[in-house]
Amino acid sequence: MIIGLRGVVVRRSGRTILGPLDWDVEAGQRWVVLGRNGSGKTTLLSVASMSLWPTAGTVDVLGGRYGRVDAREWRRRIGSAGSAIEAAMRADLTPRVLIMTARHGAFEPWWHEYDDADRERAGALAARFGLERVVDHPFATLSAGERRRTSIARALMPDPDLLLLDEPAASLDLAARELLLRDLDDLAREERPRAIVLVSHHLEEIPTGFAHGLVLGDGRALAAGSIDAVLRDDVLSEAYGLPLTVETRDGRWTARMRP
Repeated sequence: MIIGLRGVVVRRSGRTILGPLDWDVEAGQRWVVLGRNGSGKTTLLSVASMSLWPTAGTVDVLGGRYGRVDAREWRRRIGSAGSAIEAAMRADLTPRVLIMTARHGAFEPWWHEYDDADRERAGALAARFGLERVVDHPFATLSAGERRRTSIARALMPDPDLLLLDEPAASLDLAARELLLRDLDDLAREERPRAIVLVSHHLEEIPTGFAHGLVLGDGRALAAGSIDAVLRDDVLSEAYGLPLTVETRDGRWTARMRP
């Protein structure tokens, strides 16, 4: 098992923002987590990455129980990408450096030593995500799509067992979104990372290689399991509070409000 949550609850200021929640992610699975704003999606990722201590329940990740293992060491086996990671990247550093420093879980190159293998892997990951043209440009000069690709390439630098993606297609234009989804679909079909969890607001942003879904509503699981069984009209209508029609074509999903 990659992730095992049992009775997980997160409360803040007397308000429950997640749970009670039970959830299992097995090796080889690619999950998408959906739900409206405030449903607990990002909080769930924080718990699963051993970055947020739950108010109640147990959290097992990659064979270790949160609180019984050194979370700092465990997080080296977890790759994370999203706007929060991008916000921590120094604007004057290049994608090549920002990707390479993830080898030691750092954002700066000054405190660790890197060898030719590290530099070669960083360059290969940049190329894989189409960053060759800008790999030595300051991060501040990159487009939104290029920044997102840098963030994901960086998350893969240490060859993580678990990859957590927080709204990877957010703020991207149509072309950048479609190219990113193509690359994530390719990634989903590979053996590593052993498991991937992707948070999104939109069904249109689900890569075709993702076969499991979790829909949250007010911090609780409204449905979890095979994506075909989860992305249904009734489940999504309850989650978003609207009468929705869900459709799929060639492995891509859409949802629209019924007239």
